[in-house]
Amino acid sequence: MTYRFSSFAAGFYGLLLAGSLLLNSQPSAAQTKAKPAAKSGNALGAIREADIKRDLFALADDKFRGREGGTLDELNASVWLADQIRALGLAPAGDNGTFFQFFHLQRTRLTKASRLSIGTHQLVPNRDALVFAPTTYTVSAPLVYVGTGTAEELAKTDIKGKAVALLFSGNPPADMSFRRYLSAVLRDKSAELLKAGAVTVVFVADARAQNIYEHWGHTYERGRYGLPGDANVLPTTQAPTLLLPASALSWVQQAGQQFTADLRTETFQYPSVNIVAKVAGTDPALRNEHVLFSTHQDHDGVRHAVQGDSIWNGADDNATGCAALLALMRAFKQQPARRSALFVFHGAEERGLLGSRYFSARPTVPQQSIVAVLNAEMMGRNAPDSAALLGSIPPHRNSADLVNLALAANQQGPRFKLDTKWDQATHPEGWYFRSDHLPYARLGIPAVMYTSWLHPDYHTPKDEAARIDYPKLTRMTQWMYLTGWAIANRTAPPAREPGFKLER
Repeated sequence: MTYRFSSFAAGFYGLLLAGSLLLNSQPSAAQTKAKPAAKSGNALGAIREADIKRDLFALADDKFRGREGGTLDELNASVWLADQIRALGLAPAGDNGTFFQFFHLQRTRLTKASRLSIGTHQLVPNRDALVFAPTTYTVSAPLVYVGTGTAEELAKTDIKGKAVALLFSGNPPADMSFRRYLSAVLRDKSAELLKAGAVTVVFVADARAQNIYEHWGHTYERGRYGLPGDANVLPTTQAPTLLLPASALSWVQQAGQQFTADLRTETFQYPSVNIVAKVAGTDPALRNEHVLFSTHQDHDGVRHAVQGDSIWNGADDNATGCAALLALMRAFKQQPARRSALFVFHGAEERGLLGSRYFSARPTVPQQSIVAVLNAEMMGRNAPDSAALLGSIPPHRNSADLVNLALAANQQGPRFKLDTKWDQATHPEGWYFRSDHLPYARLGIPAVMYTSWLHPDYHTPKDEAARIDYPKLTRMTQWMYLTGWAIANRTAPPAREPGFKLER
């Protein structure tokens, strides 16, 4: 179930929850005593595998129902995290003296009144035919089938003013997931056919696309999300692109059929939240500067069941990052550094980096005080001796200084073999652009992402706590800590890369 909120209800719930945490988040008298000067050594020993495993199993438990952004499940998980942070004795650094920064996300989707049909076949949108973007669009036009849509097949058919149906075909390049390839083909081929005069484009799944149809339809039913005012959630009247199941091919090919569509959209807002805490620095000259440790607490929620499991728990994505930040908090609380350590759990990352976009634009500390961002994203799978540091090579590197500190920390600690393939601008997955360091990097703030990258259980119900490599996750956390400790204690902040510019 997805919970729907009005703007008033969302604001009221946010104020109520923030107010309740305000009563419980004030530091005790013991916590407000003057802190002793920082010792020379770090607190690496405070990062313990047992703590990380306990926290991860708790957050990825079924009781949080997959923590879908914009639902009560995400908010409940966020309250749980805030309770853990308060128990660790960290200072709240959100709005109004709480651990929370609430924001709204905007959702636009097709209404239940929307209708589709091909000939005598009545199609329920996003059940019998996936609609790849919500749109308000009405049309009735002849349907023409053009095979796989090659230039030779299209040359035989007048498609102007017609609905064009074709069989999906093609193979993804190396290192590109089939789902991303399918989306790219549908986008680009539809644009080509619409430019040539088609009024809508209807793809029929082949055997491989059928798997996407069966397991990802829930994504399109949910519509599109953004921050209020984002272009992708504004009302549109663009011609739709549809994907039909493979079983439709036998009747889609029949000549003389009429395609009709009466699609309508609705838009509304949900609350989401960032969780923010800090450990104050010890140096009077540097304590007003912040090393920001970043992650996200949301995942995909309750969706299509796979082998009987409908809860997409998101253990690697991204309970690993959350457990890592809690461990980092223990270390910095035990031994504060010269600079302040700021910890941000971003909400609604899976909706399009919404929490990090919101916080980076409206931080609860001065934006110029953030000297570096260390982002934790999926750190507990794949080969135990391998990892990746995204933002380490051009054009994604915006601070060679920060990267060198991270590389030195790797040599000092876990000594992972670092894979730079996922950081390359030519990598088809575009992994650099898909996590919460990105909005900060776009602002020029030195930023890197720690990850063990994708795996077959990514965004499926099989991403469970029992599948995490806990020794590896502990070492990834220690690597982040050693990097952050070095940044937080040296006098000069990481230098920014002159002329930094992303490829997109």
